[in-house]
Formats: sequence, structure tokens, C-alpha cells
Amino acid sequence: MRTELVSEPGDPTRPNEDFAGIGVAASGQGASLVVLDGVTPPRGGTGCLHSVPWYTARLGGALTELTVSDPDVPLTEALARAVARTASAHADTCDLSHPRTPQATVVLARWSERTVEYLVLSDSALLLRSPGGAVTAVLDDRLARLPRAALATDDLIDTRLRNKEGGFFTAAADPSVAGRAVTGSVPRSQVSALAALTDGAARWVEKFREGDWADCLALLAKEGAQALVDRVRALELADAEQRSYLGRSKTHDDATVVYAEL
Repeated sequence: MRTELVSEPGDPTRPNEDFAGIGVAASGQGASLVVLDGVTPPRGGTGCLHSVPWYTARLGGALTELTVSDPDVPLTEALARAVARTASAHADTCDLSHPRTPQATVVLARWSERTVEYLVLSDSALLLRSPGGAVTAVLDDRLARLPRAALATDDLIDTRLRNKEGGFFTAAADPSVAGRAVTGSVPRSQVSALAALTDGAARWVEKFREGDWADCLALLAKEGAQALVDRVRALELADAEQRSYLGRSKTHDDATVVYAEL
């Protein structure tokens, strides 16, 4: 097994709100990856004393531990436990019912000698490559399917769409959100490599249309995770003034990639 991890803030003067981790079982017979994209809150309060990086560090740490410490626990249960554990760490000091309470998108993958399990919640991506080279993108596309007019303001997203029926879901303070994730498993023999990307790195495909998901995974395999992030940054800079690609609210975003060859 070979793994590679790159995580780069969109603004070097601000903390990186992403989290990435790779866990390896003590037996050496299994491993997992965790990638979170913290949701930057709009202006105004969040009801919480803590920052988004505080939240993603604790949720990500709990997920990294839970996914390898008990391989028989389903990934949905691991996510529910991690959300509950993180919520309990600040329930006494913060209003966890606030719609802007710290939260994150989630990608989990865990592999053993027999299977590869996965979970995706919100708009980060997981890519699976077969031994024959075919690439499957595991996506939670609920946010992408919303009408653009519905995403006109951050306030509207928070009050009517985020973690609501008919909208989309992120991991915040309610453990039941784990049941909303896209999940599945495939035999280990059908996966030769996988990659998890936050939307800041997935811009190479989703915003700039430089290639499809198969091209993206081929780039990771040939040139590495840093090369993908560097290309995204170059494209962002070239487009910084005109913002010609619709849907891009800021020039740079935190960008995280985890790549693993099994």
C-alpha cells in the first residue's frame, strides 16, 4: 500500500478548515482514510465558541480512530459516534442547534483484505479505480442538484436548505445525519487505487473542466497530489479577475487530496 496526502489552505493567512487522516490497523491488515471539508460560516454568529478548524480536528480525529479501532462497526455508525462525541465536547458551552454551528462534509473509506467500504456526505468526492483502469466517482450530489436560484444567499442556504429535507446534509451536531450519507462497499479485488478530494481540489474537474474523474485519478497516479493542487491554483489565478466559471464564490479554497494505491 502507498498513500499520499496533501492539504493546502486557500489563504495562507487563514487556518485550513479541511482535515485529512490515514489510519492503519495495528495488525497491518486494514486501513482507512478520512477527509473533511469544514464549512466556512457566513458573516454573523454561529452560536459556538469554537472555530471550524477546532470542529474538523475533533471530528476527524474521532473518525480516524473509530474506523480502524473497530473494523466491524459500519461507517455510518462510526460517523454517528464521532458526531456525538464531538458534540458532547462543546454542548455545555455552545448552541448546537444554531444552523451555522461548525460542520463539515465527509469522505470515509476503509479497506481490508476482503472489502473496500465507503461513505460520502455532501460535496467532497471519492474516486475508485478498478484493476482494469475504470474509475467510479462516488458523489453525494444533492447540493449540485439544487436550483442555482435557491443558492443565491448564504442566509437562505443556512435557514432553508442546510440539513433539511429537500436540501442537503453536512455533519454538524446531529448524529442521525450519518443515515443521509451515500454508502456502499465493493470487493477489495475490484479496487486498485482510490482518492478522496475536497471540493477545493475537485475544482480541476467540476469547475475548470480540465478533464473527467478518470483523468483526475490518472494525474494523481502519475504526478502526485501536489501536482493536482498546483494546477488548480494556477487555474484559479488565471481566472481571478473575471471569475468566468459560474458558482465560484472565492478565488481560492482549501484543497485536500488523499491518494492510496492498494
